[in-house]
Amino acid sequence: MSQLSVRDVAARVRKAPARCGHTRVVLVDGPAGSGKTTLGERLGAELGAQVVHGDDIYEGWDGLATMWPILGHGILEPLSRGEHGAFGRWDWYDGRRAETIPVPMADSLVIEGVGVAQRAARVFASMILFVEAPSEVRLARGIARDGEAMRAEWERWQPRESVFLADEGVRGAADIVVDGTAPYLD
Repeated sequence: MSQLSVRDVAARVRKAPARCGHTRVVLVDGPAGSGKTTLGERLGAELGAQVVHGDDIYEGWDGLATMWPILGHGILEPLSRGEHGAFGRWDWYDGRRAETIPVPMADSLVIEGVGVAQRAARVFASMILFVEAPSEVRLARGIARDGEAMRAEWERWQPRESVFLADEGVRGAADIVVDGTAPYLD
């Protein structure tokens, strides 16, 4: 898909069944630097929904393998039981959990980040979006955001995320595949 109407996606989300208690959860996944955060924020604004960022969940650059306790036990499972969720935001500078981010029950919730649409999370999702972009574009975006000093981390992260996303079958599970280099339409 070359262009995406955020308004149309939001309309589809509103019509989708809630699969996480009374909350319609939208999982926005894809490799780092593809445009997930931009799309997630736009969709969250259109839905009037909270946006939870994977960067707040991961425990640093090795956090893909350890995200389920926060994503599942801290957010999705409580909401599915009709309870509020919450988790400690990962502080990338101090290397520890910081302040608590509440995730209250709501009509909709957008969760964006690499690996958020892993198999265990999909049963809670009303919609899954997969955002993709060429690796050189993603790397350039990452370096622009994080600085040249983080290049080695990005180069170490990219093969790990590729394996994780492939092993979890994330792209194939997506309801919509989005071209992260194309403009998002309102």
